Amino acid sequence: METIYEVVKIKQVIKETEINNVGIIRSPEDGVDIARQFIGDDDREVFFVMCLNTKNHVIAVHRAHVGSINASVVHPREVFKAAILNNSASIIVAHQHPSGDPAPSQEDIHVTKRLVESGKMIGIEVLDHIILGGAASRFTSLKEKGYI
Repeated sequence: METIYEVVKIKQVIKETEINNVGIIRSPEDGVDIARQFIGDDDREVFFVMCLNTKNHVIAVHRAHVGSINASVVHPREVFKAAILNNSASIIVAHQHPSGDPAPSQEDIHVTKRLVESGKMIGIEVLDHIILGGAASRFTSLKEKGYI
């Protein structure tokens, strides 16, 4: 006889965090402001997920992956896990380039396209992928660049 396991509970650890100036996400700048509060000064690439409800309010944030100083291998499974557990309607993803240059790499573009396609399959829209640079005003929105 074959043993079959039943998943009884998937535990999500929730930590309440105050986010400055959170309202409705209306622009890439709004997403940048939130992402900088969590990953703006990390010395390694951190892939960050903002989970949004149907009115584009941030309902949860998640550090999906911590990479090296110049790379972060991201899989849709880790990105969408928090979104699914929080019943998100959409997500905005972000990561920072410790080099300070927010120009997207070919891998950044590839990951974005994979996430958009995965989101379409599961019904969670990827609204933007933001890359943070060193200075507070430096960032790239892959939506604004036409990749989403």
